[in-house]
Parts: sequence; C-alpha cells; structure tokens
Amino acid sequence: MSFLRNILALLGVVALCSLGWAAFTFRGFDPAAGGLYLGLVQDLAKNGNPAEAMVWKRKVAEDLSYEEVDESIRSLAMDLNIRDVGALPLGDQVSSMKGEDWRKMKVYLYCNPLTAAAMVDYSTAFAAWLPCRVSLVEDETGALWLYTLNMDYMLHGGRPLPDAVAAEAETVRNSILSLMDKAAVGDF
Repeated sequence: MSFLRNILALLGVVALCSLGWAAFTFRGFDPAAGGLYLGLVQDLAKNGNPAEAMVWKRKVAEDLSYEEVDESIRSLAMDLNIRDVGALPLGDQVSSMKGEDWRKMKVYLYCNPLTAAAMVDYSTAFAAWLPCRVSLVEDETGALWLYTLNMDYMLHGGRPLPDAVAAEAETVRNSILSLMDKAAVGDF
C-alpha cells in the first residue's frame, strides 16, 4: 500500500511541476491559448491527423450541387467585402492530368489587403497564412465539404495581438466563418 501511495505522490509532484513549467513558459499568452491547444491535442489524439485537428469544416447540405455551392461562395464573398484574389480548380486539374474523372475540389483565395498588411507588419511570418483559403471538396462518398484553417490559432494561439490588428483579423475570421456557414446551406 505504501508503494502505491509513493507512486501516486510522485505522479502528483510530476504533474505539479509540469503545470508550473507550462504556466511559466506560456505566461503572457492570450487567455484562450490553453483551451485552443488542449482542443488540438484532443483532436490529434482522437484521429491522429494534424491537418484535421487544425481546420474548421462544414458539411454541405445534401440537396446542394457543387455548382450551387460554388456560386454561393463567390456571391457571399462579395457581400462580406472580402476580396477574391484567386481560385484553384484543383479537381479539374487532377482530372486533366490523370485523363479520367476525379472528385470535385476548388480552393478559393480571399483577402482583405489592409488586414493582411497589418498582420505582416506585426509579424512577417503571418504571410504564410495569407490569403485566407476556403476549400470546397467532394469526399470519397460524393458528399461536399467546406474547409478552412482554424484562424483562432493565429488570433489567440500566442501572445495577444495588438488591439487594432486583432480587431481587423477578427473581422476577417468572422467573415470566413459566415461564408462557410451560409454556403453550406446554399445562402447567397
């Protein structure tokens, strides 16, 4: 019994030391950072796929066609005042290169240039997150999905962004999520 008590006490000391190290190491981080990374670890442990753990996704309503969702995405982006800076019809390119049909997939590139400039002025590493991407993907079963990077890691994953930069980035984040939510149900 004393052996078990000693093991449990040792585990308690290790846990407290780990918590102390984490509190010291991550001091000054955005208050939401801990929850974000806990969720990331939980998602990663559940499915073993880091990409799956770092994205937002929405299943498209089954009664919508690829073309209807495509039209919805393009219309919503204009309404949300995010600039269309390109689109990559990757599914069509794969079909062309393989010489046979492949599933539908298109990557839409959106940007608010002033917000992008503010982010890059804050840290040039944010250039890797630009522009915002929304992907419309047909899965193996024929269902359509919308994917984008979870921008909360950019906004809240480290030390807090300056207020003006955070406010601009939050607006873009909300616009991208609104676009996904509405396009998934066919809103324009």
